[in-house]
Formats: sequence, C-alpha cells, structure tokens
Amino acid sequence: MALKKNSLIIGRQPLIEALNAGRAIDKILLQKNANGEVIQSIRALSREYNIPIQVVPVEKLNGLSRANHQGVIAIAALVQYLDLQQVIDHIVSAGDTPLFLLLDGVTDVRNIGAIARTAVCCGAQAIIIPDKGVGALNEEAMKSSAGALEKIHICRVNSLLKAVDDLHLNGIAVFTSEMRAEKNVFELNFTHPCCIIMGDEGRGVQPHLAKSADAFFKIPMAVKFDSLNVSVACGITLYEAMKQRMQ
Repeated sequence: MALKKNSLIIGRQPLIEALNAGRAIDKILLQKNANGEVIQSIRALSREYNIPIQVVPVEKLNGLSRANHQGVIAIAALVQYLDLQQVIDHIVSAGDTPLFLLLDGVTDVRNIGAIARTAVCCGAQAIIIPDKGVGALNEEAMKSSAGALEKIHICRVNSLLKAVDDLHLNGIAVFTSEMRAEKNVFELNFTHPCCIIMGDEGRGVQPHLAKSADAFFKIPMAVKFDSLNVSVACGITLYEAMKQRMQ
C-alpha cells in the first residue's frame, strides 16, 4: 500500500522537531551507515519513546521521497501511542475495571482493525502491542476498525514480557489463549482486572510470554479444526468478558 506524502517526516532536523513535539511516529527508516550527532540524538529519542528504527539502504529512502532526506525518513502514526502505566492509572482512577488486550505477532492489519472494533464494542479499554513484529496501524487498519482505533488506548511497548510484569504489579491478571488448555473460555473469571493475550494464528503466543500468564483458556469448537481467525477468537473472548461483567 502506497504511503501518503503527508505521512512522511523527511530529514534529520524535521524529525528531531517532531520527536520533541511529541508527534506520534510508527517507525524511523535510517540509512545504513548514517552517522553524526543528530543521528545519535534521533537514536536516543527513539529509545525514549519506544519508536522502532529500521536500517535500510539508501535506495529504500529514495523510493519513498525524492527530497533531500539526509538518510532519515520517519513514518508518522495515525494513532497516538500511550504509556501503559499512565493508561492503567487513568482507567483505575476513573473507577473502571481494566480489560486489556495484548497482541503477540498479529501482523494482518485487517485483523488488528477488526480486533479494535470488537474491543471497543465489548468495553475493553486498551490494546497493547510490541514496537516490532506487529502490523502497522495504517490507513487500512483504521478503515477495518471503522474508527475504533481512535476510540481505544493503544500502548506500544518494547517488551511484551515487561508489559506483563507491569500488569502484574498493578494487580491485573493475564490470561492466554491456548488450544490445548484445560479450561474453556467461559470458565475463567473476567470480572476482575485482566488482560487477554492473543497470538498469531500460526504459531500462537510465544512460549516465554505464555509462561508468564496466570491462566490458560481455549475456545471449544463443535468439530476438530486447526484454529479460529484471531479477530474472531478475540471477539468470542471479549464477548464472554462483557457478558460476565454485565451480569
């Protein structure tokens, strides 16, 4: 999908200014072997704001823009990424019970959009995504979400494992979808503060991340089949959470 020109931030100083202004950025494309004091500042700011850097050949940058990019082009985000702890504090202080989603390896942007749409409809307040290995929240994701990505908190983290630790420190239980789990989804208690981890349809949740969960659940099916689409599985799980909370 072609990028719109106004979604690009081109050049070193414009990027520095955008970062200092707190502008939301999906990722930074950095020319291989680019160096200098400003480049070091860009790297430092990207670490501070959890913005992934992708090192690319100059041909990649030239293909995106004919302007003098100085070895740097950033892709502006269509959503504002938020700090996980600040979101938790905001939800709790408002008197609400956290219901979060954590996406591990979900790369199809249409699935992400559909997940966001269901999450908003079922009362989830936040979606946690990694800074790498997840589909971009681009125009296609926004369209698939029917605007839901603008109505839910999006937390981007550089470590999903650390995010789980932060959830636990705040008294938020973590449940993981697992096809071989003993408990069915409706046997878990979703009325307490909780976060649901959903993984890629092919590989599922990464083992080291799954081990950090408090409980595993499966979605029972009438016949034997490989798996449900991840957005459909999210919908079933979130609906069960909403049903329990409404009762």
